[in-house]
Amino acid sequence: MNIKIQNTISLCGCEDEEITLATGFEDAFLGIATQFDNKFAVYDRAKCIEILARDMSYEDAEEYFQFNVEGAWVGESTPAFLCFERD
Repeated sequence: MNIKIQNTISLCGCEDEEITLATGFEDAFLGIATQFDNKFAVYDRAKCIEILARDMSYEDAEEYFQFNVEGAWVGESTPAFLCFERD
């Protein structure tokens, strides 16, 4: 876990909570979101695909991401992947 993620978890007061992180996507980490009593990590969706595209075509990276990352349910703290317009 990198320092940005550690600091964010600390800032949000989540040190004692189980936050599931998406391994290999540290550079795409945006923060921690809260919905009701659930806290979960949030990632930049486009950045995650760019990370995967370092080792495969963009199309393959997008397909892999959709089925194996975004489509994976790993419990109440499953990470979320934010899609937004970049400046």
